[in-house]
Amino acid sequence: MQMKFFPSRTVAFYMARLFLVRTLAVLAALVIILQALDLLGESGKILAYPGNGDAQLWTYVSLRMPQIVARFLPFSVLLATLITLSTLNQNSEIVSLKASGMSAHQVLAPLITASLLVVIVSFAFNDRIVARATATLDQWQRVDYGPLPSDKGVLNNIWVRDGSRLVHIGQTFGRGTATQVRAVTIYDRASGALDWIITAPRGTFTGTAWRLEEALRFDVAKGTNTPLGTIDVGRGITPDQVTLANVDGDGLSFLGLAAAIEDLKVAGRPTLALEANLWHKLAGPLSALLMPLLGAVAGFGLARSGQLFIRLIVGMGLGFTYFVADNFALAMGNLGAYPPMLAAWAPFLLFLLIGETVLVRTEE
Repeated sequence: MQMKFFPSRTVAFYMARLFLVRTLAVLAALVIILQALDLLGESGKILAYPGNGDAQLWTYVSLRMPQIVARFLPFSVLLATLITLSTLNQNSEIVSLKASGMSAHQVLAPLITASLLVVIVSFAFNDRIVARATATLDQWQRVDYGPLPSDKGVLNNIWVRDGSRLVHIGQTFGRGTATQVRAVTIYDRASGALDWIITAPRGTFTGTAWRLEEALRFDVAKGTNTPLGTIDVGRGITPDQVTLANVDGDGLSFLGLAAAIEDLKVAGRPTLALEANLWHKLAGPLSALLMPLLGAVAGFGLARSGQLFIRLIVGMGLGFTYFVADNFALAMGNLGAYPPMLAAWAPFLLFLLIGETVLVRTEE
């Protein structure tokens, strides 16, 4: 048996190139088909807003496509692994490599190294592009595909409770004591029914309360409006309740989500679901590293034995079972049933052991 972990440089580059080209080809095919289907289902809503046209459709494609790429990149790596290894098996190239004294792990080494490159690119792509696209698309959908605010730090449609009062904030700007609010509506239900409604176009945090300008109170029982001018309300509402009310882990980068979690902890808010999302930002891209191992069963055994199709099914089954387990664990983490680390890393470690066991028992 050869002691080198990799085969020759020529063979390593040959296998890595086959694997990466097939990964990109499969990913491109999936993205084109799925983006077309998604656009067909969403175009009606986009064009329903007055003034929207082709430009808005292309804007939607530019924001939605990164999400599709991120979601289906691991599937593409799995399918590319199966295609690459089954092709090499049919051409007896893997048989030749094993006949030269190479182990199954050495045969897979170029694919695993190439998939590590995919992991690095995937993490950077998710962190820099997908997170921003997700946040922008979420804001755009909140306004029914209308004009987006120029300030990307704006939060929309915030609901908080202040005793018997329910407060709706149209938009928020800034963080901490510099937080500003727009389009504020306060619903008072002190008597158990809706008593009055206060509306104000804008407000700021004074340090102890929220100062609303040009406030107007509507008395529900009398049906009259009373101008209130500048008033202080919401002494029980802190800025973090406003700015951190709707933290979307998918719309934040790794460091941005980590900072939001720290802010929530300081404010005494629950963070288990967001912590699971944070660690999954690392474990998710690493799933590409598992695919050559889970799909390796398709590359070994004699193609002429008639079992190649069965091996392809087994490899595909292992890969898709991993995705099911990963989504289930993340859902349990979001519900608080699993600890964050377990929800993010347990499927990866479990299927790493399963893949190694299958490979060692069948080929080593």
